[in-house]
Amino acid sequence: MRHYLLILLITFCTGCFAQSADKLYEEGKKLYDAENYTAAVPKLQAAAEKGHKKAQYRLGRCYDKGYGVDENETKAYEWYLKAANQGSAKAQYQVGKCLKNGSGVEKDRKKAVEWFAKAAKQDNGNAQLALGKAYMKGKGIAADADKAKSWLKKAVSNPKDGKEILEELRKEKAEGDEDAIRILEIVGKK
Repeated sequence: MRHYLLILLITFCTGCFAQSADKLYEEGKKLYDAENYTAAVPKLQAAAEKGHKKAQYRLGRCYDKGYGVDENETKAYEWYLKAANQGSAKAQYQVGKCLKNGSGVEKDRKKAVEWFAKAAKQDNGNAQLALGKAYMKGKGIAADADKAKSWLKKAVSNPKDGKEILEELRKEKAEGDEDAIRILEIVGKK
């Protein structure tokens, strides 16, 4: 009986001292935002392993960019996918990018477009741009000028990302990028 009570007490105390996924994520995010990636990764990892989708996305970014860990495209894709499956639009966009480029996963433009569409429907400007480009070029999906124009316009007028997207397209146009030139013509933002 005493042995059973001791095990119960230890289990209870362990639960009391275990940090919640939200708390671990917030601590990890503060360190990440301060660019202290080496200290951020263990907090993000712990939260991500507890199923915290924002921690999973940020941990994916760490592996994607080599922030506090060795760069690893496969691990980046795996963490992005976990967050994407929980509905994270940022992670869905990153999964699409990985699939489009074959980064950490076999290249699959059709699946990439599916993930871009999921994120675009959640108002992710970068995904809207990627989806518009896919329709414009007919890569991973049948070309459709009307859908391309609609998604590209949404991307450049996106309340969160639109200004940066438009600025980047103009920069690429100045460098002679044919896609950027065409997109700016399509959306009427020459």
